[in-house]
Amino acid sequence: MKPKIAIPEPCSYDPAYSDRALPPYIDAVESAGGQAVVISLRLPPQEIARRISECSAVLLTGSRADVDPQKYGAEKHAKTAPADPLRDTADELLLQDAYNMRKPIFGICYGLQSLNVWRTGTLVQHIESKVNHSPGREVEIAHLVAIEADSLLAREIGKDTNNKLIAVNSSHHQAADVPGDALRVVARCPDDATIEAVEGTVPGHYVLAVQWHPERNFKQDEPSSRLFNSLVTAAQEWSNSHGTSTLAK
Repeated sequence: MKPKIAIPEPCSYDPAYSDRALPPYIDAVESAGGQAVVISLRLPPQEIARRISECSAVLLTGSRADVDPQKYGAEKHAKTAPADPLRDTADELLLQDAYNMRKPIFGICYGLQSLNVWRTGTLVQHIESKVNHSPGREVEIAHLVAIEADSLLAREIGKDTNNKLIAVNSSHHQAADVPGDALRVVARCPDDATIEAVEGTVPGHYVLAVQWHPERNFKQDEPSSRLFNSLVTAAQEWSNSHGTSTLAK
């Protein structure tokens, strides 16, 4: 029996981007032993809620959009991309259900930003740095990330206290600024202190989000693969403790 992982479509206003970006998330989840349940952004909220209720974990994807800065009390930066209200609705429903039921959550890139803002955190709307955080999918290694030793992230990717640096890809121009409620910063870019990962602080609730894109290289990169294995394991454990209604044959 495979645990079902809810995955929202990346972006409602750029279907070509979504068609290209979505398959790697599905592949990564299913390669790790989960069943991907894609949440269409065009569904009515009640149908989204129904489908979410059948899942045992949430994977928040990247997006072409940027989170509406009004959500965290900021004026819109000139380089901030248009918001995506349909994606906002889906993410909010996913997060509300996951927090109510203590379901595992894994956010990637925009997914980290969406999670942070939903938890009343703020964002850097456009990163000004000597580090290129947005070289895109063609650059396999963009920069290093320094991981806090005493963290869920370090444990799940297998980094011990003597080796906390990993090389990551990068494709973002925004990042978390002030962490949201019950979130803590667990990784930064060592060259400019940009926040690269956050995780939850509530005991027993698996909440983890990274700013890079492990779905793009999980077949070649062990830390990336371990992140998806960790999510599916957490989803399986949640399902085992809450019955079998969120398991797929």
